[in-house]
Amino acid sequence: MNRPRPEPVQVVKQRRDAALSALVQGVPYIRFLGITLERRGDELTAVLPFDDKLIGNPMLPALHGGVTAAFLEVTAILELSWSLMWEDMESGALDPATLTPETLPKIPKTIDFTVDYLRSGLPRDAYARARINRSGRRYASVHVEAWQDNRARLFAQATGHFLMPSRNG
Repeated sequence: MNRPRPEPVQVVKQRRDAALSALVQGVPYIRFLGITLERRGDELTAVLPFDDKLIGNPMLPALHGGVTAAFLEVTAILELSWSLMWEDMESGALDPATLTPETLPKIPKTIDFTVDYLRSGLPRDAYARARINRSGRRYASVHVEAWQDNRARLFAQATGHFLMPSRNG
């Protein structure tokens, strides 16, 4: 029995990175905030690089609460979207080479999103990771944690519920 040869690792990595880049580039607000994603296997870490425009209180200085909330929500949505794209990419149903902002799969819609501000966000880079607690055909629940210098010292966390896009278009 002859099995097809597996794709080289670099080809698989390039395909996954292209899909992730298309996902991030497809949302103008993500580009405005400067959020990028680092991928290790199927685990994503969102990075919010520091920029003066993100400061809400220049006297402290501290990250604006709206920026913090947006960063957490974007991280949750990107994690959900990536999990949907991952399944389609690995099954061959999605070709990242054909992805453009116009052809991206629909993203989940926020039902509710609760943010816990644990301490002031300092004027430096921030990182966040989302964990999908439940994801079904119609609904998903996600928990997100954000930190700056030390992963054990969170500055914000959030829980969100999302309406998942239909899989048939």
